[in-house]
Amino acid sequence: MKTSNAWHLREIILLTLIAIFFGVIYWVVGPIYNVLTVALTPFGLGPAANDIIMGIWVMAGPLSGYLFKKVGAAFLGEFLGAVVEMFLGNQWGASTMISGVIQGVASELGFTFTGYKRYDWFSLNLSVLLTTIITFGWDMAQNGYIKYHVSLLIILFIIRLISTWLFAGLLSKAIINLLDRTHLMRTETR
Repeated sequence: MKTSNAWHLREIILLTLIAIFFGVIYWVVGPIYNVLTVALTPFGLGPAANDIIMGIWVMAGPLSGYLFKKVGAAFLGEFLGAVVEMFLGNQWGASTMISGVIQGVASELGFTFTGYKRYDWFSLNLSVLLTTIITFGWDMAQNGYIKYHVSLLIILFIIRLISTWLFAGLLSKAIINLLDRTHLMRTETR
């Protein structure tokens, strides 16, 4: 089956709805991140709050890439979700768009490395793995993770990988399976 990179109106509408939906989720998760940080700090694990929640914050990319099967879909889903979160008034302001770009590019790479020919469990897991690695690298460079002890870095990476796999991998796959049942993404031939 040959796929097209042309966007149909219903796909644009669905991508917009996904971005709005996830933007609201990202905005709601912000205060949860704050509570987790405060709760984990006395145990020396304050940074783990970011990694525990990271899987939620990167869901829109892998979900969009796998669902739409188009070049740029993962990037757009993640970036537009971040834009919505920013406009809702999150605590990070415009820097949220930078995170959206980093997370969107990372999500997109999982599908890019398969030449946009595989949209299956492998490409979704590749997207999850690359998102984990790239966002962790970003946090090392930008958010001071580089200063942490190696054992803490390993713990944080494992937490992030599990979180990203559970939310951006398993939960995204479950959502896509539900959407497949609706036949919403079926294209008619004329």
